[in-house]
Amino acid sequence: MKTDKLFYTIFLSQPSLIHELIPSIPPDSEYNYDAPVIKDTEFRLDGLLTPVREDLPLIFLEAQMQKDSDFYGRYFTEISLYLYQYKVKRSWYGLLILKNRNYDLGSEKSYELLLNHQVKRLYLEDLLPLKDLPPNLSLLKLIVTPETEAVDLAKKILDESDNEREFQRRLNIIEAILNSKFNQLNNEEILAMLDLKTAKMPSEPVLYKQVVSYWKQLAREEGLQEGRQEGLQEGRQEGLQEGKQDGEAELLVRQLTRRCGALSDELQSKIKTLSIPELESLGEALLDFQGMDDLDNWFTENQD
Repeated sequence: MKTDKLFYTIFLSQPSLIHELIPSIPPDSEYNYDAPVIKDTEFRLDGLLTPVREDLPLIFLEAQMQKDSDFYGRYFTEISLYLYQYKVKRSWYGLLILKNRNYDLGSEKSYELLLNHQVKRLYLEDLLPLKDLPPNLSLLKLIVTPETEAVDLAKKILDESDNEREFQRRLNIIEAILNSKFNQLNNEEILAMLDLKTAKMPSEPVLYKQVVSYWKQLAREEGLQEGRQEGLQEGRQEGLQEGKQDGEAELLVRQLTRRCGALSDELQSKIKTLSIPELESLGEALLDFQGMDDLDNWFTENQD
C-alpha cells in the first residue's frame, strides 16, 4: 500500500485524529475523499524580494488596486508553485499592497491562517487620515491621496529630505506618481507644481545606468510590438532600432534639462538625431556636466 493512501485511509477511518492534531477542528467532523487534478497553468509573480542573507525570508510582494475575486487563490497558487518548482528551502512572507478593504479579492476562508500569520496586508486608503507618517509610508499614501491634496503632500515629503541624494530619489518616485495622477501634464509642468524649475540629477552613475537600462527595455518591447503589428521582419527590426533610439533620446533630454537647464527646441531636435552610440556617449558625459557650456562643448568635440 502506498504511503499517501495509507495516511488517507487512517484519517478517513479515524476522523477524530484530525481534531487531535488541529484542535480547532471539531472531533466529529466528516470528510469525503477525492484526488482532483490540478491543471498546469502559467503564473507570473509580481515581485519576489530575495535577501542577500540566506537566514532571512523571501518576500512575495504583490500590489492589487482593483477588484478581482480570483486574487487570493491566484496569489497563493503562484507562491506554492514557485516554492515547489525552485526547491526553496527557506522561510517566506507575503506582502500585499491593496487599495482598500472593500474590494472583493476572493474568499479568505481557505487562506485564513496564511493571511493572519504569514502575510502582511497594507491598505493604502487606511493611510489617508494618518498624520506625520514616515517618508516611505507617505510616498505610498501619495498614491491614493486626492489630486487636490497630492501636491502639498509631495512638497512635504521632499522638504523632509536630509540630503540631495535622498531628495532626488524621492523626487523620482513623486514624479512617477504625479504623472499618473495628472497625465495631461508634462514633466516640466509637474516640476513647476512642486515649485521646482529644474531638479539636479543624482550623481551616482549606477543609478543612471539602471534608468537607461529600463528605457532600453521599454523601447525594445515597443519596437517589437510595432513590428509584430506590421507582420514584417523588416518592421520588427526598424521598430526595435527606432524604439531604442527614441527611448534614450527622451531620457537624455529630460536629464540634461535637470543638469543644464531648459533646452531649446533646436537643441532637443539635435539630440534626437544622434545615433545610439552617440546617445550612450552623451549619457556618460553628462554625469560631469555643470551647465549648458559643457553640453555645447560636447557637441563641438563630438560633431563634425
